Amino acid sequence: MMTVIKSHAYFTPEEYLEIERVSPIKHEYLQGQLIAMAGASKAHVIIAGNLSALLVNHLRDTGCIAYATDMKVRLPDLNLFYYADLAVTCDDRDRTSDEDFILHPKLIIEVLSDSTEAFDRGDKFSNYKSIPELEEYVLVHQKQVLVERFQRKSDNLWMPQIYRAGETVEFASIGFACAIADLYENLEQLSK
Repeated sequence: MMTVIKSHAYFTPEEYLEIERVSPIKHEYLQGQLIAMAGASKAHVIIAGNLSALLVNHLRDTGCIAYATDMKVRLPDLNLFYYADLAVTCDDRDRTSDEDFILHPKLIIEVLSDSTEAFDRGDKFSNYKSIPELEEYVLVHQKQVLVERFQRKSDNLWMPQIYRAGETVEFASIGFACAIADLYENLEQLSK
């Protein structure tokens, strides 16, 4: 569950970044409010790790960088900072910046959990759509083998694509494809 820190009425983006540098708990930033992030399940961590390994290997020598879990995505026009489960940027401004966040991801992936699914699918996706460089938004289910990809076709048109067991997942924005089973590798080792 996400909880709001109420001890302070409003935090500036600069105050937020200072707090995040020393805080043992990650927070997202929603227009002056800090929202504490919950810990992840084993399945969530395994899927995010698999995605990270696959994308880091795929992106070698391309000029693109995959960031997993601890990199913030800033949406300055909306006064927001989100932690994406995985974000890929190919933008020189992100690569050369010494900030604790990126501004220009072309691919964002969220691994869904019960407590965040509605937010990831709703407001978070709606807010991410304001990033001009964002080409794809991907939701990966952890309780079933199912991936939803939304690909930008124009500013107001995002085409959905559903991938299920036995299929090949594609992220066109970075020229990536793999068997969907690769995203869920090692989950069978968890006791049900």
